[in-house]
Amino acid sequence: MEPSAEQDNKAVDIYRDTWVRFLGYANEVGEAFRALVPVSMVWASYVVATAYVSADAMDKGKKAAVAHGDNPGKTTRVAVAVVDTFVWQALASVAIPGFTINRVCAASLYLLGKATRWPLPVRKWTTTAIGLSTIPFIITPIDRSVDFLLDSSLRKIYGDTEKHEP
Repeated sequence: MEPSAEQDNKAVDIYRDTWVRFLGYANEVGEAFRALVPVSMVWASYVVATAYVSADAMDKGKKAAVAHGDNPGKTTRVAVAVVDTFVWQALASVAIPGFTINRVCAASLYLLGKATRWPLPVRKWTTTAIGLSTIPFIITPIDRSVDFLLDSSLRKIYGDTEKHEP
C-alpha cells in the first residue's frame, strides 16, 4: 500500500515516529530486569522514561505555540498541549506500565518459587523474560484506558477536542 499525499506531507514527530519513542519504555525494561540488576538501575530507567515524557510535552507545547501564533488564547492552548501530553505520557508510558510490569514480575517470581524447584538465578531470568514478553501486550490496552480516563476527566475541564495521538 502506498502512502497517501497527506501522510507524505505530515512532519515526522521524533517523539512518536522514530526510535526515540522507545525511550518511553525504558522503565518497563528496567522493571523487567529488577530481579537481576541493582535497584539504582531500575530508578535510572525511570529517569530516562521521565525525560522522554518531559521532552515530548515540551515539544508539543512548542508546536502549539507555533500553530497558534499571536492568536488570542495562545498561552492557554500551549498550556493545554503541555499538560495533556505530559499527563497522558506519564500515565501511559511510565506509571501504569511500570506498575503493571513490576507486579507481573513479582507475581511470576513468587509463583515460580512455589511451583518449581528451579535455582534462583533461573527463576530470576525467567521472570525477566516474562516481564519483557508482557510489554507488547499491555501497550494498547493501557493507551486506550488512559485515553478514556483523560476524555472522562481532565479533557472535560479544559475542553480539549484534540485527542492525544500515541
